[in-house]
Amino acid sequence: MRLRWIAAPVAAVAALAVVAFGVRDTEPAWSSAWATAVQYPIYQNWSAMGFSDQTVRQVVRLSQDGPQVRIRLSNRYGEYPLPVAAATVARSAGGAAVVPESVRALTVGGETAFVAAPGAEIVTDAVESVGPLMAITLYFTYPTGPASQHGQAQATSYRATGDHVADPSATDFTEESQSWYYLAGVETLRAGEGDVTVAFGDSITEGFRSTPDSDQRYPDLLAAAGFHGPVVNAGAGGNRLIADSTVLGDNAIARFRRDVLDQPGVGTAVVLIGINDIGLAGNPGPDGIVFPPVSKEQLIDGYRDLIAQARAARVRIIGATILPFAGSSFFSPEKERLRTEVNTWIREAGAFDKVVDLELALAAPNDRTRLADAFDSGDHLHPNDSGYRAIATAIAPALAA
Repeated sequence: MRLRWIAAPVAAVAALAVVAFGVRDTEPAWSSAWATAVQYPIYQNWSAMGFSDQTVRQVVRLSQDGPQVRIRLSNRYGEYPLPVAAATVARSAGGAAVVPESVRALTVGGETAFVAAPGAEIVTDAVESVGPLMAITLYFTYPTGPASQHGQAQATSYRATGDHVADPSATDFTEESQSWYYLAGVETLRAGEGDVTVAFGDSITEGFRSTPDSDQRYPDLLAAAGFHGPVVNAGAGGNRLIADSTVLGDNAIARFRRDVLDQPGVGTAVVLIGINDIGLAGNPGPDGIVFPPVSKEQLIDGYRDLIAQARAARVRIIGATILPFAGSSFFSPEKERLRTEVNTWIREAGAFDKVVDLELALAAPNDRTRLADAFDSGDHLHPNDSGYRAIATAIAPALAA
């Protein structure tokens, strides 16, 4: 069971602006149908300035549908209480448009306006499902301050001035962003069998450089196959296994519980992480601080920590080998040796419940140090759509077994 947060209605915000009340989720029929890793505000999108008298519409595709849904919103990195003046959910009609008759108001505790305390997560009341391609629309009357967000969504979000939460038209949504804001997850009443699989990792799990608005990330492709149960995405661009960053966010060990084990209905975690620990070492980060070197032993200890957390929660954990990266800005012979040593441990140690050899699946036929041309997005580090499909194809048998 995990701690859930219920926000105060706006009428009570003066007394409760910095307080949230914890209750235990005792409804095991709810399971995660869509998720993203919430990150710090950044200056490259709308999150640094936040929102004021603005409506934000965000489109997500659920990996499972059910008769009812509820939305998780996060103010994890907010400095101030987050006042949501109004919110709706509707069936997407493409772009910023929604199907008019599908628009449903979202409430918390029966109130159409609600507040999330700094550092808190809130869960809306349940509403009738609008279908798997869902538009979530939030209106903020007052300044929000910097916004908790997910930077590399590979999906378009839309912004309009004023209150347009119930507006089905796309006309007033004149601004676009490739990030998500305040969204943490969507939960559905379980409609079928199968535990939730959480894909956990860095920008490769996140789907960076896949085609925007096409749901070509590897977790999307696994979910679309339909026979492995729900699959949700907890990838975070720049994420490292064992070290935090003031810009790149919490390390994987620190966020594993909230982003994986706290997902309702989770049964399996697929872990693909480590390339940023290896590749960034010795390079200056966005904040000017040089990333420290990392050893094989440190990375193995990090994997063992994730495995121990998963086992304690009775969650199956599948480990994936780190993809080739020769030709990328990360590459050096020393870093390649470290990647090879770590992959050998992943394959041979028997520490994970199962292992998927993504190096073998995506490497060039005669050169295990680099991605095959057919799978390379062009930066020699991230796959293209075909590469993400190859990842999904390699992982699928491990989920089915």
